[in-house]
Amino acid sequence: MILVADSGSSSSDWMLNLPDSAPLSFRTKGLNPFFVNEKEIARVMQEVPEILPYANEIHEVYFFGAGCVTPDRREIVSNALTEIFPTAFISVESDMLGCAYATCGHNKGYVCTIGTGSDIGFYDGEGLHPSLHGVGYVLGDEGSGAWFGRRLIIDFLYEKMPKDLQKKFAEKYRVSKDVVIKNVYQKDRPNAYLASFAEFMAENRLHPYIDTLLKNGFDEFIRTHVITYPDFWEYKVNFVGGIAYHFDLQLREVCEVLGVRVGSILSNPIEQLFHFVVERETRLIIK
Repeated sequence: MILVADSGSSSSDWMLNLPDSAPLSFRTKGLNPFFVNEKEIARVMQEVPEILPYANEIHEVYFFGAGCVTPDRREIVSNALTEIFPTAFISVESDMLGCAYATCGHNKGYVCTIGTGSDIGFYDGEGLHPSLHGVGYVLGDEGSGAWFGRRLIIDFLYEKMPKDLQKKFAEKYRVSKDVVIKNVYQKDRPNAYLASFAEFMAENRLHPYIDTLLKNGFDEFIRTHVITYPDFWEYKVNFVGGIAYHFDLQLREVCEVLGVRVGSILSNPIEQLFHFVVERETRLIIK
């Protein structure tokens, strides 16, 4: 059995191939090793009733996760998964590589993640090239859920929102400066907290303020991350993540203005990623 995971900072999606039935799918919290430790990852997996009956039958685990960018971070995840799946081969790679597999397959192209955070990489059909980007929500993450959430909160606290939206935001979240400071500076996973306010944009997407905010955020992402590549126009640029998917109209408009060729836009790459990995491993066994 092969288990495949796509993990962001907010949630993780899993799929397991079963011999005589449809794949088993389930979701856990995000398992970014920058925000959760080895024990927490193991605890989360132990609380998934769907997977425990198969723990000793799973022989391969392919985990593609946010934060899995250095050997020490990948080791945190690998050690935790080994505790749950003791007889399995464990592979831990970045979520960017998983998104490349899901959107590009074996073709060359750019892959961008725009969800809780944001990043970009060039995929040559086999692997990802090193990138200067992906510096996290404090220094970057342009156009991401955390980026938009930060701007919504700032405009709300400084009373820069249009009055109608200011009223709606106050009624929906009942936030104050003290609440925001506690969640951003004192609690775990502040990036996910900031990204949680993206729901407000979805509910008010037709408002000129929200429309402008979205276009400005995507414009900053494209200018900062995409068109800095000298050959960006030669390849399609693919996008993965809830922010890119749910606000694709504004994203496509910005891309068209800036001359970016849009490829796939996926909300969640797990199905495409799962089939890519299973087919690849099946071919290797046949060979």
